Amino acid sequence: MGETPASRDTSRRQRSIPPRPARKPVWLKIRPPAAGAFRVTGAVIDDLRLRTVCDEARCPNKGECFSAGTATFLILGDVCTRSCRFCAVEQEGGPRTVDADEPRRLAAAASRLGLRHVVVTSVTRDDLDDGGAGQFVAAIVALRAAVPAATVEVLVPDFGGDGAALDRVLAARPDVLDHNLETVPRLYPVARPRADYGRSLDLLRRATAARSRPLVKAGLMLGLGEAVDEVSSVLRDAAATGVDVVTAGQYLRPREGCLEVARYVPPEEFAALEAEGAGLGLRVVAGPFVRSSYHAAAVLDGRSRP
Repeated sequence: MGETPASRDTSRRQRSIPPRPARKPVWLKIRPPAAGAFRVTGAVIDDLRLRTVCDEARCPNKGECFSAGTATFLILGDVCTRSCRFCAVEQEGGPRTVDADEPRRLAAAASRLGLRHVVVTSVTRDDLDDGGAGQFVAAIVALRAAVPAATVEVLVPDFGGDGAALDRVLAARPDVLDHNLETVPRLYPVARPRADYGRSLDLLRRATAARSRPLVKAGLMLGLGEAVDEVSSVLRDAAATGVDVVTAGQYLRPREGCLEVARYVPPEEFAALEAEGAGLGLRVVAGPFVRSSYHAAAVLDGRSRP
């Protein structure tokens, strides 16, 4: 029998992601957390009934960040309306009702933890008219009132391409606006089928053109099967939007059912990305454990490392 369209499609998908690599290399060894401080951070978050991307996305940096008394807060529930295949956040069961008291509790946590830089992100809420922009605004307002000396960073979804929703968030004047490109355009159909690379670039471009311009960041994962020249192309696209910082880290499969790791990227390749970004006039913060909000305060201060 001849090749069918379905078999051709399967073949293309198989070719787009290389075979699973060998065991994790030594540079991906995770240090155990400092137990006391780790428990204190977790207790505050639990007491105020908050969620963190550290927990919901099974971030490998949770131990380090909780031990340092910080976390990346996750608002708008724990169920995402997208079906990205690299993410551990729950995607079934229906989105939660928006919790009007959540911003107050988030601000209380920031105050109790003594945070000087607060990072807030969310699940994607395509079911909401504003994509959740109003909850981001409420969180920023609550944080400004409770911890006025703190800087505020928001890691936002694409709001379905709704420029007005993004403008609402920008008008609340966060110090940093972050949006993840995640991977190279070729892998979007496999890794994040309901997202759009061009739409994400438009969001970053709109943020850099805002009147009350924050520091603008974009995030990437490596190790999903991208080619080196594809990553270089994404860096050029990011530079063209005017973003200030691109973060790049190793993709690590967070749970069964997510995409396999195609390759473990060695530290020297991440260092090369930083140098390549500098040649484009772009600050790239790259390393195996780098994530969008990893050492976010240091990045805001202009340092690549804490």
